[in-house]
Amino acid sequence: MNFRLGRPKEEPEINLIPLIDVLLVILIFLMVTTTYSRFAELQINLPTAEANKPEERPNQINVAVDGQGLYTVNKAAVPFRSTESLAEELKRAAGGNADPVIIINADATATHQSVINVMEAARVAGYSRITFTTQSGKK
Repeated sequence: MNFRLGRPKEEPEINLIPLIDVLLVILIFLMVTTTYSRFAELQINLPTAEANKPEERPNQINVAVDGQGLYTVNKAAVPFRSTESLAEELKRAAGGNADPVIIINADATATHQSVINVMEAARVAGYSRITFTTQSGKK
């Protein structure tokens, strides 16, 4: 005997309420356990040297750069017009030395571009040995 002859078949349906409840619990769990951190600016400490002062070498050229962009080559002020003119000053300071050591003494307030200008002038002059000075750790 078929008693359901006149009644339409019920479609199976998915109950979404338990699924929503589980997703809300997972969302709350993730929100509580997540840590939020702010990114602050980088705190950079420049290196200091602990070595002894090296002895004076005859084949070195001291180039000092200050915060205003003024250059001195072996304690003689040099106006900066271009890297080629600074390269000529480095060649003049080198005299007959084939490959002197270029020592760059940059002020803490000097721009990076002014230091790059000295390095570029040394490259144009054909000098490949470049070093930088640092301040001593003891004050």
